[in-house]
Amino acid sequence: MTVPTVPVGTAPASPVASAYARLAEVFPGLRTDVLDATTPLPSGSGWVHAGGLASGGAVVDTFLEWDEAQILRDYQQQARPDVVASFGLHRYAWPACLLVTLPWFLHRRVPLLPVEDVAFQRALGHFAVRVRAFSCLPDDPAASHPDARVVPDEAALRAEVLASVAAHMGPVLEGFGPRMRRGKRALWGMATDEIVEGLWYVAHLLGEETRAMTELERLLPGATKPYVGAAGFRELTGPNGESLPTRDRASCCLFYTLRPEDTCVTCPRTCDSDRVKKLSAAA
Repeated sequence: MTVPTVPVGTAPASPVASAYARLAEVFPGLRTDVLDATTPLPSGSGWVHAGGLASGGAVVDTFLEWDEAQILRDYQQQARPDVVASFGLHRYAWPACLLVTLPWFLHRRVPLLPVEDVAFQRALGHFAVRVRAFSCLPDDPAASHPDARVVPDEAALRAEVLASVAAHMGPVLEGFGPRMRRGKRALWGMATDEIVEGLWYVAHLLGEETRAMTELERLLPGATKPYVGAAGFRELTGPNGESLPTRDRASCCLFYTLRPEDTCVTCPRTCDSDRVKKLSAAA
C-alpha cells in the first residue's frame, strides 16, 4: 500500500499544532498536520475534502462505501442506507470536532476551520488542515500572533468553540442530511454528542476526565442553538461504591439496528443497571 503524503508547506509553528501533537501521542489513530495558508489540501489516495462532503452527492456516496463494506464484513448483514450514513457521519464528526475542542481544552485556543480548509484520510486517521485564524484570551502568549482573534473572557471563548464547530459541521450535516432520514434537530443532536463524547474520551486518555466533564457542562448547558441537548453528565454507583460517570445521548447512533441486544452505554435505551455492569466491566 502506498501511504499518502501531505504536501510540503506544513506549519509546525501554528498556535494549535501542539494540541494536535498531544492528541497523536495519546490517541495514535488520529494525526493532524497543519498546512500553511498557501498549501493546497492533499487529494487522491483516499483523501476526501470536507467541502466535498458538504456538497453531498457522489462524494458522500463514495465516502460511505467504506462504512457499508465494514458493516457487511463485521456484522454479516446489509444495513439500512440511513444506518450506513449515520455510521459514516459519526466517523467523520467525532474526530473533526476534536480539531476545535482539543486546542480549546488544552491551550484555550479555538481554530476557525471552514470546510474548505480541512481534508481527511479516514483509512489512516489523518487530517490536514489550514488554520487561517484562531480565537484566544488576552493573556495568551499567542495573542500577538497575526492570525489571533482576541476575545475578552472564557464565556466569549466558549461561544467561539460552538461557533467554530457549527461553521464546520453545519455544511457537513447538510451534505449527509438526505441520506440520514432525520430532521435538522436530530442532526444537531448528533453534533452535540460528537462534541461531548469525543473530548470526554480523549480527556480520559490525558488523565483529565473530571476537568473535561466540568468544561463540557459549561460549554453545553442546554438551549445553545443550533445544538440540541446538554453535556448532561450524571453519576452512577458501582458495585463497590465507586463513581461511574455517564450521560444520555441526545441522538441515536442506530447500532441497535445491527445488534438489538447490545446498546451503547450512553444510549437512552440502556437502563442504569446495564450501564453499571458495562462500566464496571470496562473499568
